[in-house]
Amino acid sequence: MDRVRRFLAVLREDLEAARRRDPAARSSLEVALGYPGVHAVWGYRVAHRMWREPGLRLPARLLSQAVRAATGIEIHPGAQLGRRLFIDHGMGVVIGETSLVGDDVVLFHGATLGGTSMRHGKRHPTLGDGVVVGAGAKILGPVWVGDGARVGANAVVVKDVPALATAVGVPAVVRERSRTTPAPDPDVDPAIYI
Repeated sequence: MDRVRRFLAVLREDLEAARRRDPAARSSLEVALGYPGVHAVWGYRVAHRMWREPGLRLPARLLSQAVRAATGIEIHPGAQLGRRLFIDHGMGVVIGETSLVGDDVVLFHGATLGGTSMRHGKRHPTLGDGVVVGAGAKILGPVWVGDGARVGANAVVVKDVPALATAVGVPAVVRERSRTTPAPDPDVDPAIYI
C-alpha cells in the first residue's frame, strides 16, 4: 500500500511539474487529460517498473510501444528518468534505453536522446538536473550534459556539455556559461521518490 501511495505521489508530481512549466496550462484536469508529454511519462513509469522484473520485459516493451502509438513519444522502459520531467508538445521525442535523465528536465518536441553505437553497454546520453533541451535537438552517444545546461533548438550534441552552459549548432559548441546555479524547486518534498 505504501508503494502505491508513493507511486501516486510521483504521478501527481509529474502533473504539477507540467502545470508549473507551461504557462498555457489552465488546470490540473486539462493537463491530466490533454497533455501527451505527461501521458508518455506516466506510461514510462509503469513500463519501467515492469522492466525491472526480468519476466516482464516483453510486456514492458509492448506497453512502451502502445504509449508511443498514442502519444508520438518513444521512451524505452530501460531508460532512467528523474523526477518532474516535462515533455512540452512532445511529438517525435525519443529517449533511448541507456539514457539517464536527471530531475527537473524539460524536453521540447523532436528532441532525441539517441545512441551512436550498436554495441551493448552505455550508448545514450546522461542529462543532469535542470537541463533544457530545445525543439529538434539531438544528443547522441554516451555524452554528459551538466546540471542547468541548455541545448539549443536543432543542435546536435556529440561532446560533453559543462554544467550551466548553452550548446548550439551542428555540431553543437558551447556558446556561453551562466555564473548562477538554478534554484531548487521549493514546492517539492525530496522524500517522495520511486
